Amino acid sequence: MKGKILIIDDNKSVLTALEMLLQTEFSDVFTLSNPNCLISTIKQHDVDVVLLDMNFKAGINTGNEGIYWLKQILLYDDTISVIMITAFGDIQQAVKAVKKGAFDFILKPWDNNKLISTLHASLKLRKSKLETDFLKRTTNNLKQELKQPMGHELIWKSSAMQDVMALVKKVAVTDANILITGENGTGKELIARELHRYSKRNDEVMVSVDMGSVSESLFESELFGHAKGSFTDAKEDRAGRFETAQKGSLFLDEIGNLTLSLQAKILAALQNRKITRVGSNIPIPINIRLISATNKNLEAMIVDGLFREDLLFRINTITIELPPLRERGNDVQLLADFFLNKYAYKYNKKGLVISNQASKKLMKYSWPGNVRELQHSIEKAVILADDSLLDHDSFSLDNNALNSRGKTQFQTIEEMEREMILASISKEKGNMSIVAKKLGITRQTLYNKLKKYDQ
Repeated sequence: MKGKILIIDDNKSVLTALEMLLQTEFSDVFTLSNPNCLISTIKQHDVDVVLLDMNFKAGINTGNEGIYWLKQILLYDDTISVIMITAFGDIQQAVKAVKKGAFDFILKPWDNNKLISTLHASLKLRKSKLETDFLKRTTNNLKQELKQPMGHELIWKSSAMQDVMALVKKVAVTDANILITGENGTGKELIARELHRYSKRNDEVMVSVDMGSVSESLFESELFGHAKGSFTDAKEDRAGRFETAQKGSLFLDEIGNLTLSLQAKILAALQNRKITRVGSNIPIPINIRLISATNKNLEAMIVDGLFREDLLFRINTITIELPPLRERGNDVQLLADFFLNKYAYKYNKKGLVISNQASKKLMKYSWPGNVRELQHSIEKAVILADDSLLDHDSFSLDNNALNSRGKTQFQTIEEMEREMILASISKEKGNMSIVAKKLGITRQTLYNKLKKYDQ
């Protein structure tokens, strides 16, 4: 796009000369000999650049008229680039115009090459301003959207979740790094969004990154950004996720999936509070609140040499452990009703209800896939429903996990010891020294047992 230019000068020979000179430089060239129609012309033609004379009345060379119309243009649209033009070489007035918002000024008689170069630069600035305004509007819309609750899918009444939510609200207002742990499907990202929503950073964005889906070859570019030309497809500068989350929250999901070399790069960024784009040597300060999540036992991974202990210390100032759905009691029924209403509306099958027999089946099931599995089960049942009643046979559940809630099963001493150790680690929020002390063993013995159990 070459852009559109409007030229205003009371000398018609000047208008003719400039129009001829610039008709190949701009997609459209408009001229006015009187500024009274200036704003209406800009509105009608969506002008990008204005070449504005500073004086319009014979015998008057104060430049005040030009400055007045400059103010009117910028009042209407401050992204328009305005270049002042004067025949009297009044540098003082021209400088005053630049201070008032003009892009630049030129003197009559002008140098064609210099004039064209100045106009091209002014058009580039105009496009840059328009892009910035667009990004600001987009970001503001995103911020407003993120302030809204996330579909109310974080539904709970159980005491287990009451404890979790009390902790969420308590720590959200701090800038402490949070590690969210729990089985797959327990809703770790929803908790991360609640932490952001209750934080002092909730006017900014929360950026989520699934660490398990980022390839090692693109890791640095994705997280830290890259400079133009740093590799074959790097056709322009690009901000990474750390920069995008500036002043907001950065959620690193499945952080336990990172290799040791990638862990080191994350650690360096967190320690230095700076990142450097690929292909650049300019460090960029970062101001983020870090929230991480994993379904892995990071303490055991440290014992096996698979996770850096110093990184764990950085990311888990506070640990929030999500209970599995099987430990949330009647939350199963609450969530089932919510998902039923959601998918009944989505698939236009209003009036669906879950029978008492089916409800008992859902309550007895251990839900190894947690809330995510329940959601998919309800959606599948709604899709396949032939009538308004969802009964026992509407839900195809894993027989191995059925009727397993609350049942006592025989265990070996090793299995019981393993469960006791893991339960203690969970209770003490991963503080291995306290766990070892309460179990009456040394810290090294505790690590050896974890390694033996391959946790």
